[in-house]
Formats: sequence, structure tokens, C-alpha cells
Amino acid sequence: MSSRLVQVRVGPLEATIRPPGSKSLTIRSLFAAGLAEGTSHLGDPSDSGDTRAARGALRSLGVGISEGDGTWTVEGTGGALVPSPTPIDVGESGLTARSLIALGALVPGPTHIVGHGRLPQRPMSGLVEALAALGVAVRSDQGGLPLVVEGSGSLRGGHVRVPAGDTTQFATALLLVAPLATEPLTIALDGLQGSTGYLDLTLAVMTSFGALVERSGQEFHVGCTGYRAVDFRIEPDASAAVYPLVAAAIQGGRLTISGLGASSRQPDLQIARVLTSMGCRVTLELESTTIESSGGPLEPIEVDLSEMPDGALAVAVACLFAHGESRLDGLGSLRHKESDRLQALADQLRNVGGEVRLEGDSLVIVPGVLRPAKVGTYGDHRIAMAFSLVGLAQPGIEIEGPEVVDKTWPGFWDMLDSL
Repeated sequence: MSSRLVQVRVGPLEATIRPPGSKSLTIRSLFAAGLAEGTSHLGDPSDSGDTRAARGALRSLGVGISEGDGTWTVEGTGGALVPSPTPIDVGESGLTARSLIALGALVPGPTHIVGHGRLPQRPMSGLVEALAALGVAVRSDQGGLPLVVEGSGSLRGGHVRVPAGDTTQFATALLLVAPLATEPLTIALDGLQGSTGYLDLTLAVMTSFGALVERSGQEFHVGCTGYRAVDFRIEPDASAAVYPLVAAAIQGGRLTISGLGASSRQPDLQIARVLTSMGCRVTLELESTTIESSGGPLEPIEVDLSEMPDGALAVAVACLFAHGESRLDGLGSLRHKESDRLQALADQLRNVGGEVRLEGDSLVIVPGVLRPAKVGTYGDHRIAMAFSLVGLAQPGIEIEGPEVVDKTWPGFWDMLDSL
């Protein structure tokens, strides 16, 4: 396996960074544009492994997508999808897989979906059961991928319940196709825990493309309006922005994230608030976020990160640079990602010299004496990016499989080198 030695940075950072477009918004807007009537233009999208999987999936069903310089043009189908003659490979993208499963109901024929990495082990049954309640048959030997959706070309409306304890992506998948249902559809969430901000992102994309959604508590009533084509600008990825922000918190200095500020609805931007509680000064303008740090030991924290699970990994690394014990709660969803991120975090935090207790869905982190280490990444892009931050301050940190960052931020290592 290849590896990459992180180069130590000396002195405070001074930088302005614009992360790639939001992966979450890119995938959601691709599906809405693909179902819309007419031609949409997506500005500043994320070009990464996950979004390439989403584009490939939609093209397989008859959606025309062309990539220009900073803009993608999507020729919407109005819901008139065509069956794919071959299995559709969604790579390792959970959001693409789940959205495509729901979309399969609108295909007049079978849609065979396959994936790679840990994706075949990630839960899909809650979405499959919700579709079954709406009359959509899904065949799967293992309860997950690979599977076949037996679409009829339409989705009936009514009322359906969907589990939301482990992930809100089941609900997002159903919401994205609901405007194409034959009658209004009400989606009720069971056991909703954390990550509710990603549902807000879904609703924001849907309404931008002309859908009519009314929310009442944990129920969503979606009109059968279809989608209309629009020009949709995608803001930078807050989950990606977390890494340079934490880098500045650890190293000290001043760093600005351009294009992403107080107007954003992305959940992981809340990490800025967490870094404030660790002693940093964070300023949120309308479309920029600036962090200033002395570079001294950070303040220990006790915080619930259930609303910002993707950013939790970088925060855990930041806790290695605090002057006391920190506790991170609400991390249960990390067990169902590209790796068991909760166990991986515990193992690799110890690997680089920290002391860690894993207590249910919580991590207790006690800073220790950092040491050189080869960091295992488990094929997980966020493990690689988070632990690279240790190497900015501690010599000898080597990241295994550095190419995994292509899943969400192909230019990550160039960004890190530029700091």
C-alpha cells in the first residue's frame, strides 16, 4: 500500500482556502436536475469520486450531463427515465446508492445497483422496507447491495414511515423522488437522531428546483409538483473546510475559508462553534469564515457532535492538542460510514500517542506525548484527512493509502502542502 509522509509546518499559518463544492449539495442537485423538466446548470460543483458515481448512475438512466469549466449542464428527463441494460456501479457513495434505490421506482423496469468497499455492508433495509410499503419491490440477498429495484415507472403517494436512527439518507432518498409521485406523499421519520441539518440541505435543494414541501415536526408532506430546471450555485463543502480550520487551530495563525459563511446551512460549519469553545477566535461573515489561533494548547471540551458527524474526526484530532481531557458524544452514526470510524478513531488516536476511552457512542480523549506513526486509514478518506493534521506538528506521521481522499477532495494534499 502506498503512503505519504506529512511535512511539519513551522510557525503560524496565514492562508485563504476555498474548498471544493459541497459533495452533499452536488449529489442532491444532480438528482433534482436529472428529474426536472428542462436544462439546469450547476455552478461550482464537486468533482470527486462520489459525484462521479452519481453522474454515472444518472447517465445510465438517460440523464444528459456535460461538464464545462466550473459548470455542469444537466438535461432533465421530467421523470421519464430509461432502464439501464447493465448494473449501475455507485462506487462507495452511500448517498448516491440510496438516492438511486428510491429513483429506481420511477424506472420502467429493473435497476441493478452494485457498490464497492464497505458500501455493501452499510444499511439499506430501512429504505427497502419503506419502498415496499409504497408498492416498490426490491430484491436483495443480503439486505443491502447488490440489489435490484423492480420499478414500474411511477411511485404512488400516500403515507410512509422511514427509520432515521442510523442515517437520514433514507429520508433524503425518498424526499428527492417524492415530487414525481402520482399523488402527494407524506414521509414520517422514526427515531430521528442527529444529522438533521442534512435534511435541511435536501429541502433547500428541492425547493430551489420548484418542489413544494411542508414540514410538521418529523413529517414531510410533498406535493406532486415535479421539478423545474434552474441555475443552481453550489457553495464550498463545509465538511472539507473543517480540515484547514482545525489545522489553523493546532498550528496557530489566521486562516480564511472563502465562499462559506453565516449564510450556509451545512451542518459541519457548526465545527466553527466547537473551535471557539476550544479557545480560537472565529468570525463568520455572510460568505466567509475566518479562524485565528495563538497556537498554544487548546481548551478541552465536552460536546455532542451528533449534528456534525463528518466533522467529528478532525475535532477528535484537535483534542490531542488540548491541555486536558475531552469528551465527544453523539458519535454512534460513525459506526456506519466508509469504515467503523468510531473504532478507527480510537485505534489511531492511540497509535499517535493519545489516551482514549470508548464509552458507548462517546470518545474520551486524553492528550499524551505524540510520536511518529504510520496511520492506517481503512480506505476512509476522512480518517486520512483528519490524521494528516497531526503531521503538521508532529514529525514522522505517515498516512497509508493517501489516494483515498479522491472520494471527496482530490486536491486535498495540494491544499495541505500550500499552507
